[in-house]
Amino acid sequence: MTAPDAQSNTLALIGNTPLVLLKGPSAAAGCEIWGKCEFANPGASVKDRAALWIIRDAEARGELGPGGTVVEGTAGNTGIGIALVANARGYKTIIVMPDNQSKEKMDTLRALGAELVLVPPTKFADPAHFVHTSRRLAEETEGAVWANQFDNIANRKAHIESTAPEIWQQMGGRIDGFTCAAGTGGTIAGVGMGLQAFDENIRIALTDPHGAALYNYYACGELSAEGSSVAEGIGQGRITANLDGAPIDTQFRISDEEGLEWVARLLREEGLCLGLSSGINVAGAVALGKQLVAEGRKDARVATILCDTGFRYLSTIYNADWLAAKGLPVFDWLKQ
Repeated sequence: MTAPDAQSNTLALIGNTPLVLLKGPSAAAGCEIWGKCEFANPGASVKDRAALWIIRDAEARGELGPGGTVVEGTAGNTGIGIALVANARGYKTIIVMPDNQSKEKMDTLRALGAELVLVPPTKFADPAHFVHTSRRLAEETEGAVWANQFDNIANRKAHIESTAPEIWQQMGGRIDGFTCAAGTGGTIAGVGMGLQAFDENIRIALTDPHGAALYNYYACGELSAEGSSVAEGIGQGRITANLDGAPIDTQFRISDEEGLEWVARLLREEGLCLGLSSGINVAGAVALGKQLVAEGRKDARVATILCDTGFRYLSTIYNADWLAAKGLPVFDWLKQ
């Protein structure tokens, strides 16, 4: 007899991740803060969902066939997800990544069999940007498809069709707010659209790191950035196709220091080893929870995304020398 949670193929392991009540953030906010454990996906990040939907969409449109190649520009996690899905479907993978991302991501991509192309980090307007480089490589490679995660709305469709319904069901249809940061915009737009299809009163909040332009865009209609962040995979300076029409009701800007404070607390107090984007998301969820409580909604329930595993950042945010070189606080236990 097959168990109810047994799967007939490995791609079915993507999604249906656990949702967990976060005790420290809940106490800080004065209401329930829940984290969607996306690090439980096979590729250890939320980007597995986008990878699966993008490849399925390319197959359905006849753009990707047997022996084909998937090319993408990514900060790392989407590339890891694509490499795993492509392996399962019999495709090759070429990943273009800025050379300032974590060594763990680079090593992982190589270990998965992807061809890794590293380029210097630069502004999106530069033709040498990793996104433009990946598009050119796709055009030059026979049988290749460009995943185009930033402007391919199969990305946000993944969250409309999977992440949002999962959160709604796991919370028993009682959720007051959702927030996360934006990289491609697929997660916040897709989850926001999906949740508001169930209940239009759910408040959707953008949590933006410093150095990104979306906070000012949603606050005052101007794409302008202030400061900087070391967080990988989040922060955006334009309205991508995935962000177009996203139901953003409010916005918060979170510093790396505040995000790292939650990274440290979640590890020491709750046994969750997460990346900085998750810490920033949790800080935003606490801010949203406080906002709802201040409005008299003391029984509010807020959900956010725990994006990926902290094991992917052992050489960066879990490295004392790296943190000190960036002028960031070093976790107490790393000072020994």
